[in-house]
Amino acid sequence: MSDRGHNDGVGRDEDLLPIKFGPVSNGEFHPQPHSPLVREVIRRTYRLADDNARRMGISRRRFLTGATGAAATLFVLGACSKEESNSRGESPGGSFDVDEDATTDTATALDQLGGEEFIFDVQTHYVNYDADPGIGEWTGAFPGSQCEEGAADGNAKVCFTADAYFREVFVRSDTSMTILSALPSQALAGLQPDDMAYAIDVATRLGCDGRVLMHGGAYPHHGPVEAALASMTDLRDRYELAAWKIYTMTPTDEHFYFDDHDPDRPQIGQRFIDHVREIGPPIICTHKGISSIVGSTPELADPSDIGPAAARNPDISFVVYHSGFEPGGGGTGAYDPDDPAPQGVDRLIRSLQDAGVEPNANVYAELGGTWWFLMRDPTAAAHVLGKLLTYVGEDRVVWGTDSIWFGTPQDQIQALRTFQISEELQERHGYPALTDEIKAKIFGVTSARLYGIEPITGQCDLSAEEVEAVRASLPPARTYGPTSYAESAAMIAAHQAGYLA
Repeated sequence: MSDRGHNDGVGRDEDLLPIKFGPVSNGEFHPQPHSPLVREVIRRTYRLADDNARRMGISRRRFLTGATGAAATLFVLGACSKEESNSRGESPGGSFDVDEDATTDTATALDQLGGEEFIFDVQTHYVNYDADPGIGEWTGAFPGSQCEEGAADGNAKVCFTADAYFREVFVRSDTSMTILSALPSQALAGLQPDDMAYAIDVATRLGCDGRVLMHGGAYPHHGPVEAALASMTDLRDRYELAAWKIYTMTPTDEHFYFDDHDPDRPQIGQRFIDHVREIGPPIICTHKGISSIVGSTPELADPSDIGPAAARNPDISFVVYHSGFEPGGGGTGAYDPDDPAPQGVDRLIRSLQDAGVEPNANVYAELGGTWWFLMRDPTAAAHVLGKLLTYVGEDRVVWGTDSIWFGTPQDQIQALRTFQISEELQERHGYPALTDEIKAKIFGVTSARLYGIEPITGQCDLSAEEVEAVRASLPPARTYGPTSYAESAAMIAAHQAGYLA
């Protein structure tokens, strides 16, 4: 059976792994094919699942939907990564702290993969089909993206509703709080301010009061800047906003830089920042990296303007979504300060260093999408996390998952909980050890301080036993987004049509 059938959400339920490897996209990049490592991990995990399910007297589906299934997948991933590194005469840069007992003993698996941290996901999305079933057709274009048994007719739109959002984020995962994040264009219906407010109202009625916050979408480069800034003020007056979310690269012909360094581009970067300072909140969340969404001009997603803008505006917090990461691109090894053309997250690091922005200053590195890619490559994951913690700061790396485009974020949570950076990389490159304290900062403590909130833990008004019972009753976790090049190209085109309209 193909890897696609196992992992992209269109195969049989018994074929779905609890740690979702894709291939899949969030609609901003094209799905990446499985590496030889991932293909071997999939093959061995199914073999181990068959063996352990027989030993435990349960079905393979039951095994894979439980904590032992997730433990088995991470255990195999770590083992295969070690073998691959050893074959090159190297040691893996990262590992998962999961032992073999956890693949057969539920209590051990829950102990190693579980936790009681405050988990604050600062990048989440949904589409409000409840308000108008005809909106957001750009998410209904992917017949392979089936999120539950009820979507077997190929209507993937049910995957993105408020019901799906709360099920996948607050029931199926250990997420404590979230922020609903704006999309690239005001023209993309289904996640406008009223839709976010609707989700917050739903959260309140579900006993999740105070757990869902919202971004204000900022579009100063869409039309006359005076009108756009006035629209921001109106939005701020009407809603309680946690921060501003902006995609400076869309539309590409009106792209601007925060530091206004390019005279051929709109000179509105500092003007926008000044307006944010004036009306608040003084937090700018900006997409940088993952550049497929801007088509033939990937340089527009380069975070090179972050350092100068942050240095000029130390009272404004810049949260760099995706941290400048590029799927399938460079920047996943050690940082080289002499590299004349840094790639991936190294571009963000170089921008900060050149501008004299010290670690733990006013720039934050967000992991949405980035960690989802990295967790299947432990050495790359160790380098990228290690670099961000070292150069951006141990108090400036924040948790985001880009859910629900990838389905439940529980597998991402379990992977980070168990992940470790090798002592060799710590000694060679000065990376910190991933202690419980640092992981707690990444998961939520840092963002709680940034947003000035009191952490709320636990699963809304449900007890741990109720949560476990609900999770056990759900079908296996699936990925939601486009799973092929054609599907992702359609979604990217829909994004572009939205902001060019």
